[in-house]
Amino acid sequence: MTVTLTQKQEMVSELTALAGNSISAIAADYRGLTVSDMTDLRKTARDSRVTVRIYRNTLARRALKETAFSCLEDDLVGPIVLFFAQDEPGAAARVLRDFTKSNDKIEVKAMAIDGERLAPNQLAAMASLPSRDEAIAKLMSQMMAPITQLVRTLNEPTAQMVRAVAAVRDQKS
Repeated sequence: MTVTLTQKQEMVSELTALAGNSISAIAADYRGLTVSDMTDLRKTARDSRVTVRIYRNTLARRALKETAFSCLEDDLVGPIVLFFAQDEPGAAARVLRDFTKSNDKIEVKAMAIDGERLAPNQLAAMASLPSRDEAIAKLMSQMMAPITQLVRTLNEPTAQMVRAVAAVRDQKS
């Protein structure tokens, strides 16, 4: 079945829109994966809110040229599957890291985050990026630390007096 020009244009515009709404992208060679492996990978990615797409490399290059992921153009050679994370920058990397623990057939070719290309050996670093909720929790704890310390400092003289009175009480009884 041949693909018409309008269908190709729709594919390119769909991929351009998907890449435009994404924070990070990963290109991986899926040579050697079975259909059931690919189905498991897609299910895991869907559960993590990661979009998985396979396009012809020429169409993918054309679509990514207009986006922040144009740095991946040179890596689109051979059978490539693209992972796009819209919510968390490390979500796609976590999916691939977990999948490669049980299946070594998939090989990461390149990654990009905010238009910056990363080498495949930085998958673990990208996967260790905190999720949005984790990052907010860390930020809030850092913002609350000075206030907590101030309250403890202001409360310490009273606590010392209570401990001293308790020590005197224990000594007299």
